[in-house]
Amino acid sequence: MHRRDKHTDKRAEPLPTTAGPPLGAAGAEDAYARGAMADAADPPGLEAPVMPAAASAGPDSQASPELQEQREKYLRLAAEYDNYRKRTMRERQEAAARGQAEMVRHLIDPLDDLSRFAHLDAATVDAATVVHGAELVERKLRKVLATAGLEVIDPVDQAFDPALHEAIATEPALSPEDDHVVARVYQPGYVFAGQLLRPARVVVKQWNG
Repeated sequence: MHRRDKHTDKRAEPLPTTAGPPLGAAGAEDAYARGAMADAADPPGLEAPVMPAAASAGPDSQASPELQEQREKYLRLAAEYDNYRKRTMRERQEAAARGQAEMVRHLIDPLDDLSRFAHLDAATVDAATVVHGAELVERKLRKVLATAGLEVIDPVDQAFDPALHEAIATEPALSPEDDHVVARVYQPGYVFAGQLLRPARVVVKQWNG
């Protein structure tokens, strides 16, 4: 009998594989279960159903006619208000223009009188006639302006009112009762329709004791 040399009698050993260790019974069952679940979740040949546009739009699609009606109503109201605003602005402007035209119409006569006196020949007219004519024009002009609503502030011997008067100087008062009383009016003031156009410039009495 021949002895088998342990150095020469080598059996072929299997090469190692990279697939990892065998799954075994439990691993195979897990892999099968995962595959079955994937097939059940997304079976081949079938796609997820697509909802129609009308159904996915929600309740807004049913309310769109009402919203459109409200929008048209809003646009009509906005247009009507804009027309009303423009009409009232135009009416106010026309009313103001008519009022101004009426005042100017009444000022034409005093203007004509003033023009006649301004173009007199100084060699043929004396000074008294010019002064008298100027007084007539002044009275007529004041009458026209008073009719339009102009008020003259001439506060001689009245208590000083800082809302209507402007003190430009003071003078000694003869008694305590005359303290802060208007002595003279340097320039009259004017009020038109309740609005102060110019305060009266006055000299005020002052009691010094």
